[in-house]
Amino acid sequence: MSLNTTHEIDIVSVSASKIDTVDFETLAFGTTFTDHMLVCDFREGKWQKPQIKPYEPFLLDPSAKVFHYGQAIFEGMKAYKDDNEDVWLFRPDQNLIRFNKSAKRMAMPEVEDWIFMEGLNQLIDLERDWVKKGLGNTLYIRPFMIAIGSGVIAAPSTQYRFMIILSPAKSYYSGEVKVIIAEHYSRAANGGIGAAKAAGNYSAQFYPTKLANEKGFQQIIWTDDATHTKLEEAGTMNVFFRINDTLYTAPTSERILDGVTRKSLIAIAERDGIAVEVRSVLVAELIEAAKDGSLKEVFGAGTAAVVNPIVGFSYQDVYFELPKIENSIALQLKEKLTNIQYNLAEDTFGWTVKV
Repeated sequence: MSLNTTHEIDIVSVSASKIDTVDFETLAFGTTFTDHMLVCDFREGKWQKPQIKPYEPFLLDPSAKVFHYGQAIFEGMKAYKDDNEDVWLFRPDQNLIRFNKSAKRMAMPEVEDWIFMEGLNQLIDLERDWVKKGLGNTLYIRPFMIAIGSGVIAAPSTQYRFMIILSPAKSYYSGEVKVIIAEHYSRAANGGIGAAKAAGNYSAQFYPTKLANEKGFQQIIWTDDATHTKLEEAGTMNVFFRINDTLYTAPTSERILDGVTRKSLIAIAERDGIAVEVRSVLVAELIEAAKDGSLKEVFGAGTAAVVNPIVGFSYQDVYFELPKIENSIALQLKEKLTNIQYNLAEDTFGWTVKV
């Protein structure tokens, strides 16, 4: 599958690339950006002509509504380069669908399909040298939209800016990850914006995560806001639990993000005969499974980390260490998914898109 270009997008190239100044072996996630970015504004009720231009700061009025009322959404995606120097995207249609669901929930205009898809294709094609070969090397893609209309009246903006920026990346997390199960703070509530990739969802996590870090834990497993008895997400990732040889993960909802990695892992597991149950998992179940030895694995799943094994968790100040196992389903699924993403295995699902 490939992306076809049928619309015109203005391209202003940099006079000289900065790529030779970048040490690709020591990249800190999300801190280095490529030469160009895509910009497209929504004004007077319609999207304007997109432009790819040099990556640079831009000015906003101090009363821009993004600063005052938080109209800001984003996506996270990756591009991969195979051994033949071909560049691939992974399920970009799912990111576009979710982006526009987020936009609708935040009273923002939906981005036209061609602006998102063709803009993404042309931008990555221009920056393909920034996508390095080898497992673990990726180009992280950050589409986002902010409200740029001015005025502090509490109402949706009438002007917006859609952008895509690119950041070469290696592995997102390193080292062992220990988590604490939330007993008080909540990531999201029914009727809220938890299922949208809204900026405010993430800023709201920072304080309770800081408290967890101070106790020696890297992330939080969030629980439902009403009872704090249902396990929902791990940090910024969907979360899976392996009890005996069955994988369990919470269903998507108004509180839980519809993760692209999550749904891909479920599809691979089902294809390969691994038992998967999508249902609410109770904290009490997890504790019981940890005590009787049936809890084998817990892992987060997301675009940045792909699959992130969790070595232990704490609940009500009691810490439970997970067993070290050789036949890790988490690592098997990670390998199968990344092999598809890097074009090292046949994509039987039709997920990958050639740039």
